[in-house]
Amino acid sequence: MRVSRMVKAERTAVYHAFLDPETLVSWLPPDTTRGQVHVFEACEGGKFRISLSYQDPEHSPHGKPSDDTDTFQGRFVELVPYTKIVEVIEFESEDPGFGGEMRITVSLDDADGGIKITMLYEDIPRGIRPEDNERGSQSSLEKLATLLEANGQDPRCHPQQGIRGDGVKSGR
Repeated sequence: MRVSRMVKAERTAVYHAFLDPETLVSWLPPDTTRGQVHVFEACEGGKFRISLSYQDPEHSPHGKPSDDTDTFQGRFVELVPYTKIVEVIEFESEDPGFGGEMRITVSLDDADGGIKITMLYEDIPRGIRPEDNERGSQSSLEKLATLLEANGQDPRCHPQQGIRGDGVKSGR
């Protein structure tokens, strides 16, 4: 599955929005959820663990660790500064339908007036309905666009604010 969105922002701001945990948790959770970052190491091989809590438990998919929370963990497989982020994630669930690693490749490409973000999902667990994954991804990317376009770029993601020259957050 592939989901794309045009964002009128600088490439560096978009890239950093994926690698700064405070910024990530402000846009990643779809509209019906709120996020919490437990672990986040923004480097190749670095691990992360994030929970998304549903504001209305009726929207929560069944088979998750609790009635209102989706928790997943993963690692960064590849970071190509300002161009590509590859990660694999696993959902924490006893339901085998949510088992296995899902690979997400984020590509950033120049486009008229901004950056085209493309998220490619591979090996989506069978317990996740493709239309739900697509809807959640579109919601997240819309929130990211709103965040970056409203502020020009998020100050927490600016290269002068603790980001090394290779695009990886320093001071892990």
